[in-house]
Amino acid sequence: MNHILKIEDLHVTVGDKPILRGVNLTIQHGETHALMGPNGSGKSTLGLAIMGHPGYEITGGKIHLNDQDVLEMEADERARAGIFLAFQRPMAIPGVKMADFLRHATTNIRRPDRKEGEELIPMREFRKELKDRMAHLRMDVEFARRYVNDGFSGGEMKRAEILQLAMLQPKFAILDETDSGLDADAVRLASESIAEIGHQKMGLLIITHHDKLLEHNPPQFTHVMLGGRIVETGGPELADELHENGYDRIRKTYPEAEAANQEMLAEEATA
Repeated sequence: MNHILKIEDLHVTVGDKPILRGVNLTIQHGETHALMGPNGSGKSTLGLAIMGHPGYEITGGKIHLNDQDVLEMEADERARAGIFLAFQRPMAIPGVKMADFLRHATTNIRRPDRKEGEELIPMREFRKELKDRMAHLRMDVEFARRYVNDGFSGGEMKRAEILQLAMLQPKFAILDETDSGLDADAVRLASESIAEIGHQKMGLLIITHHDKLLEHNPPQFTHVMLGGRIVETGGPELADELHENGYDRIRKTYPEAEAANQEMLAEEATA
């Protein structure tokens, strides 16, 4: 089935402040999209709104996954339907081992009608798959015995997110600045790992500032966000231009969006 994630005229506020002001985006299964833009343009807000973060109020527009109304779903229902978000700043869960966390999450994704208390994926079956995935991603098996993100370095947190992506195999994955806070070697390793998972098996939206994350995951589509909306769409050459020259041309070409972006940044600074 050719799965489609479609966002139409999406408006989102945080508190009483409008952040997204009419976003339109369609991602098909197997496509890789890059979402770029200066700070404060609304990129992370889009990912969190798609995933159902309760602090982000949808004031207009639609999100559909195939024929399902995503806005009618709770966050956990969106995950079970096949939407995945790798957080820019993942939370630590002390006392919960990565392996236990992944076994529960994987069971719930693969058995969406499973009731609380029903049997999980058999341990032997799960352990073999987890070890295979970790070997493929060149991860030490000891990693699975650690508590989720507890005491992890920035690179380890992002590797944990990529391992989740590999195990859950969603229909659509949103990677929110997976390169944030990583050195060049760690970014390259993350880029290679994402490619090795096989992103052709899912739709991928990469929110990034770093060309290295796209090195092994070249986008068919590059979108530029400014002032809470997508102002320009192109191919991989647009991502190359932005990495090379920054956003000066975009700001000059779309002055109204740039004014809205500066307004949002000013409000954020005084919040």
